[in-house]
Amino acid sequence: MNSNMNSGIRSIVKLLVGLFWVSSFFACGSNDDGNGSDEPQLDAPQLVSSIPVNGDKDIPTRDLEVILTYDQNVTISSAGHSEVTISGATVENVSANLKKVTVCLSGLESGGNYMLKVPKGVVLGPTKVEAPQVTISFSTINTSEVKPVISELCVSNPLPQAQKLYDYLVSIYGKKTLSGSMANVNWNIAEAELVHKTTGKYPAIAFFDYIHLYASAPDSWIDYGNTTIVEDWWSQGGLVGAGWHWMVPAYDGAATDNMTYEPEKTTFRPKNAIVEGTWENRIIKADLEKIAGYLKLLQDKNIPVIWRPLHEAAGNIYEPWHGTAWFWWGYDGADVYKKLWIYMFDFFKEKGINNLIWVWTTQLNDADFYPGDAYVDIIGRDIYNQKAGPDNAVQYKTIDEVYSKRLVVLSECGSVATISSQWESGARWAYFMPWYQYNATTLAGHEHADDKWWTDAMTQDYVVTRDQLPSMK
Repeated sequence: MNSNMNSGIRSIVKLLVGLFWVSSFFACGSNDDGNGSDEPQLDAPQLVSSIPVNGDKDIPTRDLEVILTYDQNVTISSAGHSEVTISGATVENVSANLKKVTVCLSGLESGGNYMLKVPKGVVLGPTKVEAPQVTISFSTINTSEVKPVISELCVSNPLPQAQKLYDYLVSIYGKKTLSGSMANVNWNIAEAELVHKTTGKYPAIAFFDYIHLYASAPDSWIDYGNTTIVEDWWSQGGLVGAGWHWMVPAYDGAATDNMTYEPEKTTFRPKNAIVEGTWENRIIKADLEKIAGYLKLLQDKNIPVIWRPLHEAAGNIYEPWHGTAWFWWGYDGADVYKKLWIYMFDFFKEKGINNLIWVWTTQLNDADFYPGDAYVDIIGRDIYNQKAGPDNAVQYKTIDEVYSKRLVVLSECGSVATISSQWESGARWAYFMPWYQYNATTLAGHEHADDKWWTDAMTQDYVVTRDQLPSMK
């Protein structure tokens, strides 16, 4: 290497050293805290939020991750794990990632009150500045407490299997939730099979729909009198539910290819249906006679049915824009609707139908439509497009308070928060049932409950699957 090159390198080195000395001088001067420290000083990390929040209640009694979020990136001191404490439970692990500290707890017990303590110095800022002490108090749900619901079914002299099923639902309420699937329109368990294919487990309840009652006959494409699919499900330990999208003629004398449940597409009116001598009354009598016969077939085989007719009656009636009912049975308002519900109830009673557990579906603001405790066993709620667990839980808690003597179920759902996030937020549905996707062949990309949603549900220890049900026979 020649002398000119050596001289050039020495000049560059001198320049860099000079620049470093000047920058260090000004940096130290600008961050001098009066204690002679040459390190830049930052404020101590401050807690921004926590999950659960301080004072939270009804936390599930299982392993819990407490998430502490700070206002800057943090680390954990070398002795951090041993210094974090919680009375009556165990701290399994303490870790930090960016602005979050995760404390993993185990051994939480039912109805317990807990205080998690993270002492000063456990959480450190970027320059090892100690975060102040944090304490988070919370309590777990008391799973030994059962909601004081009405113990008797509203049907007089119920089928023993129906009472046994209802007693089971009461006994697990708040502690377990039953999984359910909906038939793919017709008389099938197609969605239940998709759930089994994906998760290895069948839902506890298979729901069906008598939507094509008007077409049902032994020589027709649909025959609700052939109960083989339902009997097989029951014999394999599953529970049975049914609803009814009640189709009526578009007008008096309309052919069976002109049927609907939409009020704007028919002249059929519920206020006339409960009046003797009207064409509407003639229709509902014939339909109720027919469906009573089909329900009696199941009763004769000792199969109870979770029965959900006349659902979502209020539609948009109570919305701010003053809409109308979605279905004909709610079109003439609350008083007529309740009379129609009781008309059906009494009709079945006269026919000796006693295998039904009656589910009424609320829309939160429609208490005027409630037929009454004498005619309803369970309160249902249909929820769609609610992705956040707490939003679903708010609805559950509202219903649970208004109908304090009744079980509350998620009678339909689609595109909602996972069952685990709903449950952890306090939504203690007695059962849940996602709606079907027409002719779906896989749960991947399912419009209402996809493979990830169902996998989450069926891996929770509080979700009951078909194989976990006690015998109802």
